[in-house]
Amino acid sequence: MVSKLVTGMVSVLLVGLASCGYSEDEWQAQLAKYEQLSQQHDQEKQAHAATRAELEEQRGRVADLTDQLEEMGFDLKKLRGDLASAGTEKEQMEASMAALRRAIDEYKQRAAVLERIKQRFELLRQKLQKLTNLGLKVSIRNNRMVISLPGDVLFASGKTSLRDAGIQVVAAVADVIRNDQQLKKRYFQIAGHTDNKPLKGGTYKDNWGLSVMRAREVLVYMVRATDHKDGGGGLDAARLHAAGYGETDPVANNDSDEGRQGNRRVELVLMPDVEEMLDLKSLI
Repeated sequence: MVSKLVTGMVSVLLVGLASCGYSEDEWQAQLAKYEQLSQQHDQEKQAHAATRAELEEQRGRVADLTDQLEEMGFDLKKLRGDLASAGTEKEQMEASMAALRRAIDEYKQRAAVLERIKQRFELLRQKLQKLTNLGLKVSIRNNRMVISLPGDVLFASGKTSLRDAGIQVVAAVADVIRNDQQLKKRYFQIAGHTDNKPLKGGTYKDNWGLSVMRAREVLVYMVRATDHKDGGGGLDAARLHAAGYGETDPVANNDSDEGRQGNRRVELVLMPDVEEMLDLKSLI
């Protein structure tokens, strides 16, 4: 119908064109063009009609299925809500699993670091075993590895000059450090300690002065050249420093002679590097 109408209109148009001087071939070309456009229009209408029919058919099927499910007792509104909630719970679970995996990875990394520190700690303890064989105490205090040198062996009461026995002890410690490639690259603090009996005047004035000077005496011997006329430990002076704690850091009770004797000491403290700042007590 539409095609005939369009054809008729085109014929009228061509008659008008003929009166305007167009040739018959030009008329026929225009007529063919409009016929083609008319056919395309009809085809598109048919395709659209088929699509609408299919859509309506699918809508009908959905409506029928919805009715059947509701008749069977399904609450579709609740079901849709449950599905949406399940999607949210799945996302939350996936996020939790991702967080758990990250935590496990971090734990493994920390465990690997701790294992490296433990191995290094065990190696250091083995290297210092020679000192324990000499009767010196190697322990962990304030998260540091400490070699404790008995003060009464090193010094006479109230004095800061090393005794002959003290020189032998300090020389033995320096020898162990100097002959180990790893130990001699480490940093050490030489810390002097006293008991709580106050000094009564004198050159050093108080226990702080006495503890500092005793630490200095040990340091001077350790960094002096081994071929010095008074002997020496031959250690790198840039890797040692002295400190005096006086009576402030006791390791025993000052109420007994035995306790005070234990507090009179000089400690060689192995300074930890960044990794070893973890609690070394947990590695014992």
